[in-house]
Amino acid sequence: MTARPILRWPDRRLKTSAAPVAGITDEIRGHWDDMIDTMEAMPGVGLAAVQIGVMLRLAVVDASEARGEAIRMANPEVLHASVTPREHEEASPCLPGVSAKVSRPRAVTVRFLNAEGETEEKDFVGLWATSVQHQIDHLNGRMYFDLLSKTRRDMLLRRAKKRV
Repeated sequence: MTARPILRWPDRRLKTSAAPVAGITDEIRGHWDDMIDTMEAMPGVGLAAVQIGVMLRLAVVDASEARGEAIRMANPEVLHASVTPREHEEASPCLPGVSAKVSRPRAVTVRFLNAEGETEEKDFVGLWATSVQHQIDHLNGRMYFDLLSKTRRDMLLRRAKKRV
């Protein structure tokens, strides 16, 4: 398929919740293929459809060491989250050149429609869990820096603006 251009902050679409997916079609599969190609070209460990301007609740995640194990998700939602936090340096191609340490649950159980159109529940741990939560935030119109204090967020956005 094709690596697609990434939207840049502050594009209004990055602040907008994505629409639910009614079912898995060839068009949806095509979006997932493009998203995986885009994720690999970055390179990154996940991508939400809104990052390429597709306003649907679609995400892909591949935090495997070898790569090639991308999980395709439609309408992902966290059902359970561990109380144990995990800190990780997060970034986004939508705001290149900056990153911030973010604390999220170390493990999550997520329900989503898989590539076969079936409802699936899957446990994610570590980087997989961080990436899934990061993508779900994108689908809800939030960026990782929205989890920071106002002071840290403002500093990060100023640094990003200087890099442009």
